[in-house]
Amino acid sequence: MQLLTYRLSAAAAAVVVSFSVFGQSQTSTPTSTPTSTSTGKAGAQESNVMPPGELKLGPTPQLATIVVTPGRTAEPLSDTLGDNSVIGRDELETLPNGTLANALVREHGIEALDYGGPQSQSSVNIRGTNSNQSLILIDGLRVNSATSGNAPLSAIPLNSIERVEIVRGTASSLYGADAIGGVINVITRGDQDRPFSAYANAGVGSYATTQYDAGFSGAKDGWVYSLFGGYGQSGGTNATKAGNYSYNPDKDSYYRSNVGGTLGYTWRAGQTVTFQSYQSSVNGGYDAGKPDFNDRGIQTVNTNMLTSKNRVSDFWTSTLRAGFTNERYQTVNAAADLVPTNPLNGKQHFATQQGQYLWQNDLKFSSTQIVSLGYERLEQNVDGTLSNGGYPQASYVNYQQTSRYTNSLFGIYRGAWGPQSVQASVRNDNNSQYGNFVTGSLVYGLSLTPQWRATVGANTGFRAPNFNELYWPVTPFYAGNPLLQPEKSRNIEMGLKYSTEKTQLSLVAYRNEITNLILTQPVVPGDIYSPYAPINVGQALIQGVSLFGSHRFNSDTQVRGSLNWLDPRNAETGALLPQRAQRVAKLALDQAVWRARLTAEWYVSSERKDTMSGGSLGGYSLLNLQGSYPLPSGAEVQVRWNNVFGKQYTLIQGYSTLGSNVFVNLAWRM
Repeated sequence: MQLLTYRLSAAAAAVVVSFSVFGQSQTSTPTSTPTSTSTGKAGAQESNVMPPGELKLGPTPQLATIVVTPGRTAEPLSDTLGDNSVIGRDELETLPNGTLANALVREHGIEALDYGGPQSQSSVNIRGTNSNQSLILIDGLRVNSATSGNAPLSAIPLNSIERVEIVRGTASSLYGADAIGGVINVITRGDQDRPFSAYANAGVGSYATTQYDAGFSGAKDGWVYSLFGGYGQSGGTNATKAGNYSYNPDKDSYYRSNVGGTLGYTWRAGQTVTFQSYQSSVNGGYDAGKPDFNDRGIQTVNTNMLTSKNRVSDFWTSTLRAGFTNERYQTVNAAADLVPTNPLNGKQHFATQQGQYLWQNDLKFSSTQIVSLGYERLEQNVDGTLSNGGYPQASYVNYQQTSRYTNSLFGIYRGAWGPQSVQASVRNDNNSQYGNFVTGSLVYGLSLTPQWRATVGANTGFRAPNFNELYWPVTPFYAGNPLLQPEKSRNIEMGLKYSTEKTQLSLVAYRNEITNLILTQPVVPGDIYSPYAPINVGQALIQGVSLFGSHRFNSDTQVRGSLNWLDPRNAETGALLPQRAQRVAKLALDQAVWRARLTAEWYVSSERKDTMSGGSLGGYSLLNLQGSYPLPSGAEVQVRWNNVFGKQYTLIQGYSTLGSNVFVNLAWRM
């Protein structure tokens, strides 16, 4: 523990001293920069550069990164109010064969968990909230499962992503239910207004892992088009550890594939219609107890969306959108057919179909005064089965309700007067199960100097219980609770940012109070044979501080890092909430050596409380290395070495994590 504290203190000193010293040495540089003219997903403008804090090495001109998620309309990231960030395409390319969770865990205030490898179900926690308390979007469409509340993160490979936009803090007044911890919006590749371009990747790595992907995009004569796809597989490692009741001494392999594309047409200036489609899946091994079989878990996600964006007048733009998502998780368990008496041996599938409809009207009265008014409808339908031994008569997931809908009205105002800026939003969600929920947000920003800006904000949110929490039938292990009430949250935060051409600093403190907190507890307290059930227990109080910084010394060298302090507790008992590290440090150094680019990443986490046992999961540190070297004709070779020292650590009790592993990728761009 003393060693971990020393490491965190050293990281803190390195980050604070380096950034403060070099930040003060910068000359005054306006924070606003020219924006890109290319059009991205959901009508947003975007550039091909890294976001502030993650700048490309070299003398590339820095254009403003344009985002849509923080305010539901396109704006420069530097102008947004709140703790927002972007993971750009260039940053994603430093993670060949990586997962979405791998990319997200680099960001401050975000931690990730998985059940035994990249093929397993995984989750992310934003600012110490549960995984089902954060909203995950693909191109603006929600993909959180309505049965479990989680999103199929392992089924969203990095090769299919153009960028990831992150909003930290409660955002229900923008996006409705589930956005208590924040919002992650995955923008898929394509739909860029630029000449024809293409790419391809082929890689091989540890555990007999291979990955291939390719795609192209372009724009001409009013048409915008893209098509991409990929396939990968791995021999895998054992998902569980000895002692886990599900332990099998095997290797849990996986196969994953994805395909997607965009076709858009601007039939008159300001009048565009776009169709987007995305399909992805991962088929991964997992352990389901004795006897030893190749048990498989299959995660799939499909999205299809049609959008019409129309400029009605010089100040009024109307957006109509209809989107449909399908999320499914199923298991194939050979033991269920051969040993039907074992209740652990079951075949299951859970599916969520969501229809999402939007009419949004953006009224731009001036360059600094924008109002957005909109209507949304969300239709959710679920089904699920869990059969014991494969016998049809033993199937027993029969939800009391299998559908619900939500009608929503929202309004957003963004305004600026000289050094002052405001974003305010209000939203009413009428849920067919729970009635009306009104949420709001108000954030105020003040530019103290051209480099320094202070912000303060408050917002409210809610999460409706998912169908498993409500209607799971009584079994020997678990029972649903149809009397559950929605969770509600009140979040306040303050921030201070410093920004120049070379230096970025951000300090944010927040306090999120969650009432009607849903926790799973024994139905009969003290009875070890009692089934568990979700109940509303009172309040959770999550307080924290995040420090992030980046400095580009010159065209060859850049350092970036973050420190996160978290205090997540059950406010009723004072007990720490499980699976949250209270201290996390992340530090990375980018160095150009001749034509090569080298990166070292250091990750340090304190201990965490285990969910099941209530015991402690030890802290750990990891070192990752990355290198790339350009080749002729637009090619590049990339090498990534994760967990260099082969550290053994535990994220979830009884489940394995990857040891030292290497992946080599050959990339081509035109």
